Formats: sequence, structure tokens, C-alpha cells
Amino acid sequence: MLQNPRVVRYSAQPFNPPTRTSAPSLSPFQLIPTSPSFPILKRQCRLSRRELTIFSNSCLLLLLGAQAVDGSRARAEEDVANTSNSDQPEENLTTTPSCTERKPTKQVFLDISIDGEPVGRITIGLYGDEVPAGVDRFSKIVSGAAGISYRRKEFVKIMPNYVQHGGLRSYGVDVELATRTGSNLAADTLVQEWEREYERCPGTKNVAGSVGIIVRNPSKPPPKLKLVAKQGKLEIDQEEVGTDPNGTQFVIATKDSPELDASSLVIGRVIGGMEVVERIGQVKTVQENTGSPYFRVAKLIGDKRAVVAERGFNRPYSKVIVTNCGLME
Repeated sequence: MLQNPRVVRYSAQPFNPPTRTSAPSLSPFQLIPTSPSFPILKRQCRLSRRELTIFSNSCLLLLLGAQAVDGSRARAEEDVANTSNSDQPEENLTTTPSCTERKPTKQVFLDISIDGEPVGRITIGLYGDEVPAGVDRFSKIVSGAAGISYRRKEFVKIMPNYVQHGGLRSYGVDVELATRTGSNLAADTLVQEWEREYERCPGTKNVAGSVGIIVRNPSKPPPKLKLVAKQGKLEIDQEEVGTDPNGTQFVIATKDSPELDASSLVIGRVIGGMEVVERIGQVKTVQENTGSPYFRVAKLIGDKRAVVAERGFNRPYSKVIVTNCGLME
């Protein structure tokens, strides 16, 4: 009975060795052995949940801080690149002053009436030196030298930024009258001229008061492939979807219209009668209903009624007609 306290006092010594208390400055992570033995790891790692939370939060803050520094550096580099790129168009504008300082070489006029009531005359100056093909096409139609003119033809679309004339038809009487004089309504040469001007002149081309010819349809879908039997063999052929413009429709911008740059070739500007153009822009039109779910479904399944309805959007209720047109001396 008297030996038990001695055993207890003697057995308590291994649990408090002098070497364990002589190194209090070591961190808990330094006490973890390299051996993957789980019991030894459990004995040596004496981290509480609070300490683990503090360590994990501090590491997370360090990572977030490093990412923030990297992000700020990346943004600074992007800003420097953007400023250098923004300076480049200004240099292009200075090198191509003819894009903004064009001088008209010809003048044409369009007399306009709304529901039979004359509203005035629009005078247009044409850039014959910069876009000769487009000016030649437009001036021949206006003067009637092409066998057909814009007389008694109406404006078919009125948008918030521009008004659009319907031009000539690619079939029927208009084509017959044009072929008698040898005129071609194809827009191949006009597209080539548009490509050249699009690359040469940066920025918005269809500014307020500019006049342009529609030469291409950027929303036209690619041709469909189909199998065709030719001479007893099946061959893959392409079927064109939609039609290209014939280069006779023209637009007059009431405001800056960058949406027209992909389709129209600017051939001149309004030098007189801009109030008449603004009067045309105030005519009431058919409300656009492309956001309707019924229209979206019909458009998706290829319903022809949706195509016909889309052509009628933004069409004026009143008849806006060119009563007379021609060249000015």
C-alpha cells in the first residue's frame, strides 16, 4: 500500500521530460514528423480548431491579395494597350483626310410628297472622285439615263436613325426598261468599291446627312447544300437562301448610323432640304413586333408569314413618294 504513491510519482516523470519543455519556440508544424504514421501525427500535431481556422483564413487572405495585385497589373497593362490602340485610329484619320473632307462633284435633287402633298426638295451632293461606280449608278437612275428612274417610287422603311427608299425591282417592268438601255442592276462592282472604302476610311461612315446605296445584305444566311441529280449522277449543289440587293435602294441618315456601315456605300451627303428628310422621319410607321413569342416561333420554324410580317415592320402608313428627280446644272 505504501509503494503505490512512489509508483505514481515515478511514473509521472516520463510524461514531463526536460527536452519537451526546453524548446517552446518551435511551431506545431515543425513538430510534425516525416513519417506518415497516423498515431505519431496525431500525437505531435496539437492544433486546435481555432488555430486551424486562423491559419486557413490567413492563407486565404494572402492568396486573395496576390490575385488582386496580379489583376491590377493585368488591368494596368490592358489600359496601356487600349490607350495605344485608341491613338492609332486618330493617326489613321489624320492620314486619310479625304474620308471626312470630301467635295461633291455632282448635285442631284429629289422632290418629295407625303400622301400627295408636296413637302419640299432634297438636294444631294455626290462624291464622284472617291466612289465613281456608286455615283455613276445613282446619277444615271436619278437622271433617267438608265432607262428607269426613282420617279413614282416610294420610301419603304423609316427608322429612328435613317430613312430608306425602296429603289428599283429586280424583276418585271423595271428590269425590262433597264435592259433596253444596256444597264445592269447587279451590284458586283459596288460591293468591291464598298470593300475598298470600308478598309480605307475608319470610324462611322453613315453620319448624319449622308446618303448611301445598299449594296450587300450582312444578315443573309449561307447557302444550303443539297443533292442534285445531273446526268445520272448525284452531285452536291448549293442553294442560295434569300436575295442580294441590286444596288438601287438608298438610305439617308438623319443621325449617325453605324449599323448601316456593313451594308451601304456612302456616295454623297445632303446639302439642302434636310428639314424634308426630318419630315419624312416623323411619319408614323408599322410597329415592330419581333419580340413577340408567336413571331419568334414562326421565324424559327421558317413560316413564310413571319417573313412577310417582318418586311412590313417600320413601313410608313403614309405614301412617301419621289415625285420628280434629276441632275442639277
